[in-house]
Amino acid sequence: MKLLVHCCCGPCALYPVRVLSEAGHSLMGYFHRRNIQPFQECQRREGALLQWAQTLGLRIVTEKGYGIEDWLRGVVFREKDRCAFCYHDRLRAAARIARAGKFDAFTSTLLYSKYQKHNLAAEIGASVGEAYNVPFYYEDFRIGWDEGVEESMRLDIYRQQYCGCVYSEKERFAGARTLWF
Repeated sequence: MKLLVHCCCGPCALYPVRVLSEAGHSLMGYFHRRNIQPFQECQRREGALLQWAQTLGLRIVTEKGYGIEDWLRGVVFREKDRCAFCYHDRLRAAARIARAGKFDAFTSTLLYSKYQKHNLAAEIGASVGEAYNVPFYYEDFRIGWDEGVEESMRLDIYRQQYCGCVYSEKERFAGARTLWF
């Protein structure tokens, strides 16, 4: 099967890409950037993903521009539902690329991270796939979490400490402060 893999970052792509490749699928990655803030963090994640993908010969399509303003307009005043908005935004973009590229299906490394809202990502992926007439390939990649973490550390791939948006970064630091005071 020809699969487009939405890749959040290099570390989250390691296990799913390996498993999908071993299953015989033909893969291309897709990196969506406008949800990752600040811009330097976005560049760092993209660079780490591209460097790792190059070692595998995995082609990666990257979003043009940055588009943070559109992302922020879409999520502001919906902060409690920001993950649903963000998943929809990223998976919709992946579905459009998958349809245009005549892929058999698309999937996402959102299904790998134990920190993501797994069922929500799967539901949105299926819904977006239906809307764009390209199937969403579901597989629960969380079983490979520890393996992927170990591999990313062995390969010395940059590992970020928050999901990507400014809200998750705030929560990361706000949570740490509450533990210290």
